[in-house]
Amino acid sequence: MANTRGVTLVELIVVIAIIGILAVALGFSFEGWVGKYRAESQIKEMSVDLMNTRANAMSRTRVHCVTLAANQYTIREDRDPAPDGDGDCADAGDTAILNRALSADYPITTNIAGNITFSTRGMMSNFGTICSNTSYDADYNCIEVSASRINLGKLTTLITNGGACDSANCIAK
Repeated sequence: MANTRGVTLVELIVVIAIIGILAVALGFSFEGWVGKYRAESQIKEMSVDLMNTRANAMSRTRVHCVTLAANQYTIREDRDPAPDGDGDCADAGDTAILNRALSADYPITTNIAGNITFSTRGMMSNFGTICSNTSYDADYNCIEVSASRINLGKLTTLITNGGACDSANCIAK
């Protein structure tokens, strides 16, 4: 009668190989998921900051401006000359109320020329599209800014390596 208790060396090696293959496959999947999440999170955070800036411009009855760059954006409030400003955010006394650095892994591109300026009534000038310049296909990866709206959207064609960002490529969700 043969001994049928225990595990053979071949069975043990097969199980370890299967576990190793699954671990590698899940690792790659997890890395892509994290990249999508971070790219989407950054765009959503920027969208919230833009909407808060619009609300602040209306509630404080002061012009607010947003300056965009590939790896950061700055929000300024028009306070110069005191107390209510002069309608632009270019003076030395105008205060930067938020300066947010963006991840170098998830830069942005935009077709907006100059600052986005929010009037005291919440209307925006210099509108267009802000796009996430990554290869991650996040659910939300662009922001469409019009005269009276800020919409999150999804790019129909991903923008990588500094490609052009246009409004037709961003479908609002």
